[in-house]
Amino acid sequence: MGDARVVPGVRSTPTSRRAAGFAVWYLRVVAFVNFLSAVWVSLGQDVRRHNQEDYFTPYLLTAGFASGVFTAFLAITMRRRKRAAWILNLVLSGAFLALFVLAMAFPEIRRYAQNWISLALTAAFVAALLAGRREFYAKGDRSNPRLAAAVGVGGLLASSLLAALLVTVTNQAHGASTFLDRWRYGTLRLVSVAADDSGYTAISTPNWVDVVINVLSTLLVLAVFYAAFRSRRAVDPLTADDERRLRELLDRHGERDSLGYFALRREKSVIWSPTAKAAVTYRVVGGVSLASGDPIGDPEAWPGAIEPWLAEARAHGWLPAVMGASEEAGTLYARHGLDALELGDEALVEVAEFTLEGRAMRTVRQAYNRVKRAGYTVRVRRHEDIPEEETAALVRRADDWRDGATERGFSMALGRLGDPADGRCVMLECTDADGELKALLSFVPWGPHGLSLDLMRRDRDADNGLMEFMVIELLQRAHEIHITQVSLNFAMFRSVFERGARLGAGPVLRLWRSLLSFFSRWWQIESLYRANAKYRPIWEPRFLLFEKSADLPRIGISSARAEGFLEVPGLPRWLRRRRHLETYR
Repeated sequence: MGDARVVPGVRSTPTSRRAAGFAVWYLRVVAFVNFLSAVWVSLGQDVRRHNQEDYFTPYLLTAGFASGVFTAFLAITMRRRKRAAWILNLVLSGAFLALFVLAMAFPEIRRYAQNWISLALTAAFVAALLAGRREFYAKGDRSNPRLAAAVGVGGLLASSLLAALLVTVTNQAHGASTFLDRWRYGTLRLVSVAADDSGYTAISTPNWVDVVINVLSTLLVLAVFYAAFRSRRAVDPLTADDERRLRELLDRHGERDSLGYFALRREKSVIWSPTAKAAVTYRVVGGVSLASGDPIGDPEAWPGAIEPWLAEARAHGWLPAVMGASEEAGTLYARHGLDALELGDEALVEVAEFTLEGRAMRTVRQAYNRVKRAGYTVRVRRHEDIPEEETAALVRRADDWRDGATERGFSMALGRLGDPADGRCVMLECTDADGELKALLSFVPWGPHGLSLDLMRRDRDADNGLMEFMVIELLQRAHEIHITQVSLNFAMFRSVFERGARLGAGPVLRLWRSLLSFFSRWWQIESLYRANAKYRPIWEPRFLLFEKSADLPRIGISSARAEGFLEVPGLPRWLRRRRHLETYR
């Protein structure tokens, strides 16, 4: 909490930052003690006895997993500078402090010295909240109150019915009880494990049932608070005007970044520099404002787009992160307070330098000739030159060949095929000796004379080596469409595989390479490197930019969700806020 962040309209001072830091650490310590009390029986008994016998413990110190989870949740939301969390803590702690002061007026309570310590800690927490109020500026979604109410009402009904069903199944009493009685009993246990159940003589359940039901209540409370405190989940996607202006920038500066065209993904949002000469495109996923590639436009105007993007992320409590930035852009992002981690390398092929000749290309040359002798041919066309009926047929085949129902890709994929606005994209169609379509490749423009790989699809029953055959055909016939450079796949952690295989590689590097090779069985990390290396490309490093190392797990999950590798269950459709998206024709 000690880092100075530029947020519009917020006047941060060293005193307010220290006060906010104290409030967050207070909640962290209390959460730790609550968890410790839950597993350390004697400590938990001491805390509960001290609290229950009118001694009063400090704010939120009650001992137990439920209170620990709740306090830890508040610590996390406060750490993310959520204004709603600050308001809730101020209301609860202020009321608790008022009750504390009133109780201390009675001699039988005041005589315990521990109360003065508890009073001082609670008062210090309230004072820290007031002194650090400027630091809690992150806005929530306007729909949060309605969503929290819906989750609370719906969740209470569902959990109480589930509790009643659990009581019905495990009831060990022999007397007669109605479902309404069991529902009331289950609702009572949702409130407290120790609640008085003397009025339910016909109901007797094992202790574990009471605990499970109470855990349901804890999960419900967390769900309600998550709905109430969540950050704004998204902003307006690209409009038709935004797309037009981005295309104009790409026409002037698109050759600078091979990933520039992917900024036109329409679920992305855009922030413009004051001069409109540069822009940052991004998507909010899981509370992370995820940009990809370099800013679009004139490099001299990049800072004017980066600064408002960072300011917006901090104002909404989002974590700013950039995937796949070049070294030039990464250096500029670093000047704005972000740290860099090398993700891997992009394979770039200069058409004029590519050749199948030579001993080093013998294996590739043989594979290419084998596929060519089998009768496969490749057709190269701009999308705008393909008739509409053929385009629709190609899109259907590409969808049929897709691996899974999810369209993967975010930072290095356009996410659509056959859109009339993408007429300058290039399509490669591979057919067998009988003229049947067996594979597709689609490339997006990279400036006036470059292409960047977007989509690869093939018939699973086709011969191996079709993709390599098609790429080589493109490189050999690039002059037909006036192309001088091609960007192929991104190879994650390429340097680890390359250096780890060399003579004299250290034990740490060899271990890291072994781990990546193991995970490549599922995620094709090493195979992508090998597939690109056969073209003997120029390797251009790409970087991940982030603020703090502790945020990397959350950024990694959000990136996996954005790329389509991780699906997270969402809320039911009737709970989602309606969004009216711009219709593109």
